[in-house]
Amino acid sequence: MYAVFRTGGKQYRATKGDRIKVERLEAEEGDSIEFDEVLLVGEGSDVKVGSPLVSGSKIEADFPAING
Repeated sequence: MYAVFRTGGKQYRATKGDRIKVERLEAEEGDSIEFDEVLLVGEGSDVKVGSPLVSGSKIEADFPAING
């Protein structure tokens, strides 16, 4: 399953386990982050496109340590 979400004026495509660099995000190492501006959710031919957002959808992520 994948999702397209919006934050900081940009759109990102993510699947479970992806590491994505997101700009303009205020978070500390180990914080959990939630993105609620989900534009699209899909898997194979089953795709839900928001109008503009997919109702009730959210992306949950952890802010990991950055290794030098």
